[in-house]
Amino acid sequence: MLQEDYFKSQQQAMIDLIVDMARIESPSHNKVAVDRMGAFIEARLQQLGADVMRLFRDEVGDILFAKWNANAPGKPILFLCHIDTVWAEGTLEHMPIHLSEDGRLYGPGTLDMKSGIALMMEAIRGLQENDQFPNRPIWALLTSDEEIGSNHSEEVIREIAQKSGLVLVMEPATPEGALKIWRKGVAAYRLHITGKASHAGGAPEQGINALIELAQQAIRLHGMNDIKNGTSVSVTMAEGGSALNVIPANAILGVDTRFLKMTAMQTVQQAIESTVPFIPGAKVEIETVHSRPPMEYDALMRATFEKAQQIGAKYGITIRGEGSGGVSDGNFTASIGIPTLDGLGPIGDGAHAAHEHVLVRSLPQRAALIAAILTEWTF
Repeated sequence: MLQEDYFKSQQQAMIDLIVDMARIESPSHNKVAVDRMGAFIEARLQQLGADVMRLFRDEVGDILFAKWNANAPGKPILFLCHIDTVWAEGTLEHMPIHLSEDGRLYGPGTLDMKSGIALMMEAIRGLQENDQFPNRPIWALLTSDEEIGSNHSEEVIREIAQKSGLVLVMEPATPEGALKIWRKGVAAYRLHITGKASHAGGAPEQGINALIELAQQAIRLHGMNDIKNGTSVSVTMAEGGSALNVIPANAILGVDTRFLKMTAMQTVQQAIESTVPFIPGAKVEIETVHSRPPMEYDALMRATFEKAQQIGAKYGITIRGEGSGGVSDGNFTASIGIPTLDGLGPIGDGAHAAHEHVLVRSLPQRAALIAAILTEWTF
């Protein structure tokens, strides 16, 4: 059985791999850049003996689907990763990758989530080199648009997860090192409001003010907050108007909604989709930008997490669980009833922020935990 001490001996190799990937900038909206990152990872996966399929996408980077032991018995364990980042190309010029004296590896994309990809590959490589790679199907799905809503990958995530027995989401752990045993769901909307323009001085009464309609809709939406029960409805963007002396004919309102429970998500969704105008003659059209169901801490999640705790304890690794208001692709897999463990990536802080970093000393333990799950998990 591979222990943490073995992966400590491989720590520098993990650092080097994270640095190599972080140097390949891969912003979600830049298909060429993301595909460059994908090509690097594809070559590494093939070196590890994986059969890799490229799922082509027109608007975002291509998705990678890797398989080991495809003909082995049993349900697959599926790694779920994303190769895109939030950082624009050129960020490395003012946010260079560097290792601090206290063992923190800084740089855009290091934590979210190129270090998670590195851990997956290092755990597999370690098992292979020590003749402990299990005779079971192991899959890895590496998507290319997680940071912008997964609209181009949600369908394939759901399809592949349905065939899996366990999903390992390689998002980073919490700053305290816990797995994420619940995540809020999210739905983002734009309300497109149409009024009627008129001269603000000569005939204001002949207009239909889209901004006044916007303001009333914003107040209505704000009143839907139920923070104590985990539901937030946040008006986050507003735009409209064309000139100081014109009654505005158009306005757009942006709304971010989050929930702990699917029932709450459905209630808010219905209320927003059934929106009616306050002002006679105004029109309100609803655009759903993206949505993900909540990852609920239900009986299945509890059982999955407790099983992981038992495996960790066998290797001297204590596993704790916490929640997150943010989302991941694990929201999709958990919501369709597939056992999901999220936050198996390293400890760090600053995802999407200028101080994004990985705590290097957490890498060996996380790799050991992943290797243990691959070898010990039973269905």
